[in-house]
Amino acid sequence: MPTANEVRQQFIDFFVKKHGHTFVPSSSVVPHDDPTLLFSNAGMNQFKDVFLGTGTRPYKRAANTQKCIRAGGKHNDLDDVGKDTYHHTFFEMLGNWSFGDYFKKEAISWAWELLTQVWGLDKSRLHATVFEGDAKEGLAPDDEAAELWRTVTDIDPAHVHKGNKKDNFWEMGETGPCGPCTEIHIDRTPGKTGGKLVNAGTPDAIEIWNLVFIQFNRGADGKLTPLPAKHVDTGMGFERVTAVLQGKGSNYDTDVFAPIFAAIQKVTGAPAYSGKLEDLRDTAYRVIGDHIRTLTFALTDGAQIGNLGRDYVLKRILRRAERYGRQYLGATKPFLAELVPTVVETMGQAFPELKRDPGKVSAVVREEEESFIRTLDRGIQLFQQATATAIGMALQQKTGKKYVTHGKAQMAVEEADFSTLPRFGLYFEGEEKPVRLPGEFSEVKKFIHREIGLPVRLSGTDVFKLHDTYGIYIDITEQMASEAGLSVDRAGYDQAMLEAKNRTRQGHKKHVISAVTGELPKTDDSPKHGPPSATGKVVGWVKDNVVVKSGQLAEGDEVGLLLDRTNFYAEQGGQVGDVGTVATPTGTFEVEDTQKLGDAVLHVGRVVDGKLEVGQSATLEVGGGRPDTMRNHTATHLLNWALRKVLGEHVEQKGSLVDAEKTRFDFTHDKPLAPEQVAEVERLVNEKVYADLPVTAIAMPLGEAKKVPGVRAVFGEKYPDPVRVLLVGPEKPEQATLETSVEFCGGTHLAHTGQAGFFKIVGQEGVAKGVRRLTGVTGPKAVEAVQRLAAVVEDLSARLNCRPEEVPGRIESLQEELKKLQAQAKKGAATDLAGAGDKLFAEAVEAGGAKIIVGEVPAASVEQLRGQVDRLRQRAKSCVVLLGWVQDGKVGLLSGVTDDLTHKIEAGKLVGEVAKVVGGKGGGRKDMAQAGGSDPSKLGEALALGRRVAREKLGG
Repeated sequence: MPTANEVRQQFIDFFVKKHGHTFVPSSSVVPHDDPTLLFSNAGMNQFKDVFLGTGTRPYKRAANTQKCIRAGGKHNDLDDVGKDTYHHTFFEMLGNWSFGDYFKKEAISWAWELLTQVWGLDKSRLHATVFEGDAKEGLAPDDEAAELWRTVTDIDPAHVHKGNKKDNFWEMGETGPCGPCTEIHIDRTPGKTGGKLVNAGTPDAIEIWNLVFIQFNRGADGKLTPLPAKHVDTGMGFERVTAVLQGKGSNYDTDVFAPIFAAIQKVTGAPAYSGKLEDLRDTAYRVIGDHIRTLTFALTDGAQIGNLGRDYVLKRILRRAERYGRQYLGATKPFLAELVPTVVETMGQAFPELKRDPGKVSAVVREEEESFIRTLDRGIQLFQQATATAIGMALQQKTGKKYVTHGKAQMAVEEADFSTLPRFGLYFEGEEKPVRLPGEFSEVKKFIHREIGLPVRLSGTDVFKLHDTYGIYIDITEQMASEAGLSVDRAGYDQAMLEAKNRTRQGHKKHVISAVTGELPKTDDSPKHGPPSATGKVVGWVKDNVVVKSGQLAEGDEVGLLLDRTNFYAEQGGQVGDVGTVATPTGTFEVEDTQKLGDAVLHVGRVVDGKLEVGQSATLEVGGGRPDTMRNHTATHLLNWALRKVLGEHVEQKGSLVDAEKTRFDFTHDKPLAPEQVAEVERLVNEKVYADLPVTAIAMPLGEAKKVPGVRAVFGEKYPDPVRVLLVGPEKPEQATLETSVEFCGGTHLAHTGQAGFFKIVGQEGVAKGVRRLTGVTGPKAVEAVQRLAAVVEDLSARLNCRPEEVPGRIESLQEELKKLQAQAKKGAATDLAGAGDKLFAEAVEAGGAKIIVGEVPAASVEQLRGQVDRLRQRAKSCVVLLGWVQDGKVGLLSGVTDDLTHKIEAGKLVGEVAKVVGGKGGGRKDMAQAGGSDPSKLGEALALGRRVAREKLGG
């Protein structure tokens, strides 16, 4: 029995030493030069340019073992890992390639030689599949490959099967090189009866090798044309073939994983791995064993753990593994980092890059573990409590008893057994003894099935808290819930997430001072256009809407502080009020908002330290959000200008909101902006930003200011005289033109447009008839917005296996395909329904000279079912029709009676009586009526009743 390392080397030696292939080291599992992929997911990735005809290699034949990750994107096995014997997020793909050299004959004969002669596999257990052809594509069956299997190998001819396009025609994407493939499967059933299981997706007859014959190119028009050069691309699952050669029923039972499992047992102290699929402890071994390989290889090849794209996938993988170790293996400290050396030791010979800096990889893993573990234990406790509550509420629904609470013996986190519900008892009103819940999650699942029999869901609020407070992502919560027999209120979770985002956007509650008793002193706010630091003097405050001009404020007092002069900008002209601090020799006042009332500026906030007294000198510091607000305000002026350039002079400002996060601009326009219009507006604004134009503010008499070329003002707004005029570009009013941005504005702005950095529109909506709203961001927020969009495009391109610029076309193609499938499904449903109707017509009984057509039909739309009743009535001329169907666990009933019989039997009364049997009700007209019910098990009984009633009414 060969070891895993020997299997790998034997494959490479067979092709390199015996058949003249060049060994090509595996490419990085992080495809830094291919933005269409999250991770390398197949052996052919590094040869894509050769197949596409855009690159060449100095060799015609190649062989290697490629490290692959399938987690996230189009190919994602993450959710299946641990549940079965053969899924992995990280795996090796053994492959051999021919670039215009050998073709089908050699590929098939060498594959058979390696499997049966070198490795000595039982020929009677091997099956091959070949492409059966596709008439719609004009593709003939791959008779050449079928004949080669019969002539160049001694496979049992009965073991050569035909497969459809899905299984036996390989394509790189919507366009590009493609061709038929032949797959080799092994029958692992005890009696060698697995032939019928080929291509059925079962480990009893599993695919181990795929030989792809690249001989066509699919053009943008969907047509196939022969390639001038034909290629071979094969891929064999290393872990699968190792399991076969070592006589193991599971990939996880081989020496690929044995050293890692031994290391897991050593660092956690858990019982040894026993290989059971239904045992959650063994599931934990499989998940951790798989995930530590993924983390080690990805981090070695340059990936990071973070919050975007592949980095976020790795964070999810690490947290999944950490949770399994903590919950089922009893790990009490970071343990994944201690497994990295084992992965390096067992796989470093085949992949020497692992030895480059394993200490750095371990450090990254340990840091992330420590960060997560700080909240994981409390999170699991919350999950346990939420589970008990959910079961209690379900029992209340089932029994009618009022659920009060749950209780458990106190248990320290360090002593917790997180694989159980620790001694929970559910208490109900009026009952002294609690309902005791079992401990093990598998027993909890049985309890729910036995005692409740209803779906039990964790509340969306609790699930969101697990994510938001404890970093337990929803996919992990869904796993835990499934293990305990529960589901998750995903809609409630999404709503809680949305509300949290809205709270973040809204920030603190705004306190508005609109009227006061007493005379407000005038504030000199001219310094607001200067530096963020200034000095002033405390002259009083407004408390409970009363002006106070003497005394002192104590810590915690909330007021509107009054100063003789201030550099804080009070909310005005769409720009939000500043925040910051006012410090006196004896105390500190935190400004949460700045408002203007008459000629006074009120600094709304509270004393956070010490005390403040009237007459004290003060140091004023505007908070750090001011520069971002200035970026957004200057960008708002450029946006206003650009909109008129793109949409026309009808554009008038109808309102704005400028703060440190964004600019929100309302304007007159009667329809949404097209994507190309949005892009042009962005281009014009950024053109001005990159020009680094001066931004100049000049105070002018209002009458003169109105004559400045191109000046804009908000309709209905009252402006002071003199008024402040802001010019972007020109430094003097006389230099302004219709092509420059000139506005009346008292807000704070940049000195030069270049300080805005970058502008991006992130939202568009209608706010009233003829009024549109655009939301834009600048500087770091704009970069973040582009990065988020780039991550989405990267994910889509990976899922669709295409370049980013091809995503729109690919989605359009998928939408068209979906429409076709929906049309086909509808047509198929109609065909099935018509066939069922014809069968019922043929089996109909007669009474009183009329037909009684009763029976079950496939579920379909109400429109299709009514059409079927009409068709049967027209065909029979005189009849009673009663159709029943089951859809989504519910019963549907539809009855129709021809006009000549409605004086004897009414459709509405018939269907109403029948519906009672299935726990429902219904009715309708004499000639057509519909009903429903909740008990599908009694549909047959209901239809039989309908048949009897019809007989009796018709005199039969």
